[in-house]
Amino acid sequence: MKISEISKLLDAQILTGEDASDREITSACCSDMMSDVLAYVKDQGMLLTGLVNSQVIRTANMMDMHCIVFVRSKNPTEEMLELAQECGIVVMRSSLRAYVACGKLWMAGLTQDTEDCDV
Repeated sequence: MKISEISKLLDAQILTGEDASDREITSACCSDMMSDVLAYVKDQGMLLTGLVNSQVIRTANMMDMHCIVFVRSKNPTEEMLELAQECGIVVMRSSLRAYVACGKLWMAGLTQDTEDCDV
């Protein structure tokens, strides 16, 4: 699924990386605990979270994720957006709760890559 399609599906505003909105995302995960993302998530292209701090960007970058969606209308700081831009990560903001956003993505065919995944 293209990032532009995800943006429409989640009624999300693209904050950085709009030029990469044609990038394909094949799997996603959702967590507010970056330690869990580092420990358990493998090969996920997108992170959904309500946590707003620079560790979210750094974690996504370390895990080679291409997109972050901040749920519940959370607003990343300018510093976070600049860091995401440097890392080539698309950042979006949606008013949806994480549960609803994940459900919409699942129903649209985006899954979690469960091979070798403990979550």
